[in-house]
Amino acid sequence: MYTVRRLLVISDMHGQIDAFNKLLDKVRYEPEKDLLFLLGDYVDRGQNPKAVIQKARELEKKGAITLKGNHEDMMEKALTRFNSESLSVWAANGGTQTLSSYGVSIKKVFEDVKSQGFFDLPDDLKNDLEWVQNLNFYAETEHYLFVHAGVDPDKKLDDTDEQTFLWIRGPFLEGYHGDKTVIFGHTPTMTIQPTSDVYFGENNIIGIDGGCVFGGQLNCLELPSMETYQV
Repeated sequence: MYTVRRLLVISDMHGQIDAFNKLLDKVRYEPEKDLLFLLGDYVDRGQNPKAVIQKARELEKKGAITLKGNHEDMMEKALTRFNSESLSVWAANGGTQTLSSYGVSIKKVFEDVKSQGFFDLPDDLKNDLEWVQNLNFYAETEHYLFVHAGVDPDKKLDDTDEQTFLWIRGPFLEGYHGDKTVIFGHTPTMTIQPTSDVYFGENNIIGIDGGCVFGGQLNCLELPSMETYQV
């Protein structure tokens, strides 16, 4: 049993593998001493979603806690429901880049669904999809709650719909009043403050999505020091 030196939290990598690797180097992450939380949105929009998932899975094997984001949710629905609607939603939100990183054409996937009602995926994507399907929605320690988007301020965690953990914004940002500090991604911090830096809300919430894929930055929050790092 070892004592954790610090908790580190990163979210919303969106295929930005270079920034992700640089940030891990910058914080000098050591799996033997640090506990790393990844809050989802590994895929979509960026240059290499496949590489980010592979990195997240590697880190998980070394002890990192990996959570699901709304982009993994869209990916899962698109690749398991075999209908044009789910595929279109995902494609509009960066799914094309994710498929491309696995060598799959979204056009071909749409054509297969139309002509035969299903499509085949390469083994590496099937394997990663299975990993995505088994990701948890939140994690908690004595003082902190880690989640992709947020929590319903008026419900217990056990009574909360899974989609809330992945998608909530306004009611959580404005209405959270719990004792545990909630660390979340999903909402780019430059949409709730003037910069892409980590957002420290007055109501015990900390937003870390620096909108890296939109030209912002990739943030890492260190706990309990509240120190921040970015690339």
